[in-house]
Amino acid sequence: MPKMKSRSAAKKRFRATAGGVFKHKKAYKSHILTKKNSKRKRRLGKIAKTNKVQSKKLEIMIQC
Repeated sequence: MPKMKSRSAAKKRFRATAGGVFKHKKAYKSHILTKKNSKRKRRLGKIAKTNKVQSKKLEIMIQC
């Protein structure tokens, strides 16, 4: 039986922490920034963490 392939897109977008939670960048910070206020852009620049349900799915996708 062939080996399972990991999802390359998920490997590029998510990084695992020591506690088993994955961190990622938030969306909507790449263009059309003039109509977004400073507070919103500042919040979008921070790194977000996934919840436990998403973390289990990501572990399967990335095969950690």
